Amino acid sequence: MAAQVHGFQTEVTKLLDLLANSLYSNKEVFLRELISNASDAIDKLHFMSLTNADLIKDDGDFKIQIKADKDAKTLTISDNGIGMTLEEANTHLGTIAKSGTFDFFKNLSGDKAKDSQLIGQFGVGFYSAFIVADSVTVLSRSVNSKAEDGVRWFSTGNGTFESENIYKETRGTEVILHFKESELEFLDTWKLRQAITKYSDHISTPVLLWEEKFDENPSVDNEEDKEDKAEKPKVFEYVQVNDAKALWTRNAKEISEQEYNEFYKHLSHDYDDPLTHAHNKVEGELEYTSLLYVPKHAPWDLFTRDQHHGLKLFVQRVFIMDEAEQFLPNYLRFIKGLVDTNALPLNVSRELLQDSGVTRKLKKALTKRALNMLEKLASDKEKYQEFYAQFGAVLKEGPVEDYANKEQILKLLRFSSTLDANPIADVSLEQYVSRMKEKQDKIYYLTADNFAAAVNSPYLETFKKKGIEVLLMPERVDEWLMGNLNEFDKKEFVSVTAPDLKLGELEDEEDKKKVEAAKEEYKDIVQRIKDALGDKVADVVVSSRLVDSPSCVVGEQGRMLTAQMKRMLEAAGQKLPDEKYTLEINPTHPLIVKANAEIDESRFAKWAQLIYNQALLAEQGGLKDPGDFIKLVNELLVK
Repeated sequence: MAAQVHGFQTEVTKLLDLLANSLYSNKEVFLRELISNASDAIDKLHFMSLTNADLIKDDGDFKIQIKADKDAKTLTISDNGIGMTLEEANTHLGTIAKSGTFDFFKNLSGDKAKDSQLIGQFGVGFYSAFIVADSVTVLSRSVNSKAEDGVRWFSTGNGTFESENIYKETRGTEVILHFKESELEFLDTWKLRQAITKYSDHISTPVLLWEEKFDENPSVDNEEDKEDKAEKPKVFEYVQVNDAKALWTRNAKEISEQEYNEFYKHLSHDYDDPLTHAHNKVEGELEYTSLLYVPKHAPWDLFTRDQHHGLKLFVQRVFIMDEAEQFLPNYLRFIKGLVDTNALPLNVSRELLQDSGVTRKLKKALTKRALNMLEKLASDKEKYQEFYAQFGAVLKEGPVEDYANKEQILKLLRFSSTLDANPIADVSLEQYVSRMKEKQDKIYYLTADNFAAAVNSPYLETFKKKGIEVLLMPERVDEWLMGNLNEFDKKEFVSVTAPDLKLGELEDEEDKKKVEAAKEEYKDIVQRIKDALGDKVADVVVSSRLVDSPSCVVGEQGRMLTAQMKRMLEAAGQKLPDEKYTLEINPTHPLIVKANAEIDESRFAKWAQLIYNQALLAEQGGLKDPGDFIKLVNELLVK
């Protein structure tokens, strides 16, 4: 049957075009990716063979072989792993089955240098071959297929690929790269050996390199022997290059930082070094070894429902499964790494893991390991800021999701505050509590749609005047988080937008007297505005929280939804009943004074509506009828 031509998935075509023109300064990573894929294929077959030894009866000697051919300008990476069928080759090599792909391409700028960094964060696996190759051929045969059902896949990376069934004697996969003229240095044995040692020394499968065999006793007695030796053809052989010992089984003191970093890249297919790692071996009732990593960058699909995450699971050093999500809670889904234990059977399934007592114990222990790793990272302020910018929003899911570790997680959270009005979230709850005013017994906070709206909110005015620090929370998750938190360090959380806001002992007697006097002095203007607005408002009162703004609104006491939460629900398509707010006014503000001076009651009603709309705009970030508001403003300005 003739080879069939197929079109790549649109995303693959875009990616290949980017790779072909990328500015990678470290192009040799293609070798790490292809060796890593070969290692995964062998791991999968090794696991299958535990319950079906017949799968490897012809060849149980697992290995990865690498062979350069300078004359043909090709490099071949072959393995005797699980292999692929024709359908699997078309699927796996023709599409990117990765959530977040759309967001990835949306973030590309057209700047080759910057886009190369993004490509690295995305992780491109097999397609990295096109960084150095102008064409790629894949020969494969599934362990479950006959020799005549082998597969040939070929592409130049220009939008299409061709595939067909061929006769292939052995199982496994060969990836043959035909190099671009500019990349022929990768055919040099020393370059390949250097890259394999650097990137793949930790792989537990032997990696064999096709090298020239030299005479171990090269002494030559005379000129005639020299001539005979020169005429002899070169002899090549496969030589094992890597250590082939699972890195996590070694003593942590013997492992270099570079080795840890390269193993992380093998596990995660990330192109960047991790921020930190934790390597632990536990013996006793529950024996396990864990190696956990914190990435530098959040994956594109971190907040999507189908985001794949979890640890690699090994049992007695045998690979069992990828992305075993049962060992860490969802709010730690950014953690990469592995767990190797003797406490589970080799034939364990995802279903068995879900209901296993061993799994629950491991999850509890690994969660603690991960949180302790983050605590240690937090001691380096610069690194922790880098981490928090990427994963802080995910970590905020933790106090609600993981009640047992709530206090430890809360200590890891960071916020902006009115102390320095810095958009970078770098204030811990412990720091906030340590610098609370002498008589302060509550933690004050403000949620908003964005940082600018938070820091300029009228609800902060009395706090700024009194020098009371307020935590600023401009992320969507903050609404949900604070709706589920009551206190930290026995200090109650209080929103500055609370309708019954009281400052307790922070409010001295003089302040209280001023508020009471203002209520009496300005009761007429309060009533006048209330009459003008009618049933649009629940009430109108003199505010004790405003200093520079004319007005603000507060919701009903005990209401379940804040304005931000309501907007999120409405954006999701939920219809919610209108809420009546209480309008708080600052009666000495020039706008209120000017409005009160209006004799014409119909025009005063318009001023009252303007004052109310301004307050709604400040609290909600928008109005249901902005056109009507603009018309009202224009009318009052003109007249």
